[in-house]
Amino acid sequence: MGGKSGPDMAISLADVQLSLGAGAARVHILRGISLDIAAGEAVGLVGPSGSGKSTLLMTLAGLERPDKGRVRLAGQDLGALDEDGLARFRGRHVGIVFQSFHLVPTMTALENVALPLELAGAEDAFARAEAELAAVGLRERAGHYPAQLSGGEQQRVAVARAIVAGPAVLVADEPTGNLDERTGAGIVDLLFGLRRDRGATLVLVTHDLGLARRCDRVVRLRSGRIVTDAEADTPPSIPATPALGAAAP
Repeated sequence: MGGKSGPDMAISLADVQLSLGAGAARVHILRGISLDIAAGEAVGLVGPSGSGKSTLLMTLAGLERPDKGRVRLAGQDLGALDEDGLARFRGRHVGIVFQSFHLVPTMTALENVALPLELAGAEDAFARAEAELAAVGLRERAGHYPAQLSGGEQQRVAVARAIVAGPAVLVADEPTGNLDERTGAGIVDLLFGLRRDRGATLVLVTHDLGLARRCDRVVRLRSGRIVTDAEADTPPSIPATPALGAAAP
């Protein structure tokens, strides 16, 4: 589904190439990736380690700049923005969830979630952060520091932080990689529930093909190239709304 962009496309990549290193040590990570993702669509990126899926995710989210090619997100050509402009644009339009939680250890859960809004100068940062913590089932843990939270709770805080600015695009890189199976399943249910309730576009990197098949499409990468791009084998399975407010594992 690559090559044509339009107003209904949340993300559009055209012939994106990215390499690291120089000379004989140069390593090609992405090799001519073209990919369109429609607004509100859920796409799973799968492939063996080293296939380029995490780099692709970071590139389409504006965290990596390609050597060649074009990346458009929410109608904006990311290559036309300088670093400050790109950071501001990303803060408004992209929510990012990593495998590692990346919470600030000296800040409470509430402060961590409010941080992106405070940096953007929002006057209602803490009220909105409190609402998002409630949405992920952590209202009662708002005053706790990361070290006082379980792994699942920390990832829920990270999800709340990712969605607090109301992004059109939510990307997640192995979001259950540091969690046990039961806790990870709760985080996955949360992400798909948020995608459904808020109409966000979801791009998910995972080694778990079963998880990828909950998406609308599965894109497989190998050696920096897309080898298959097709509808998931089974329809997306989206949890009931109560999963959003369930108690954290």
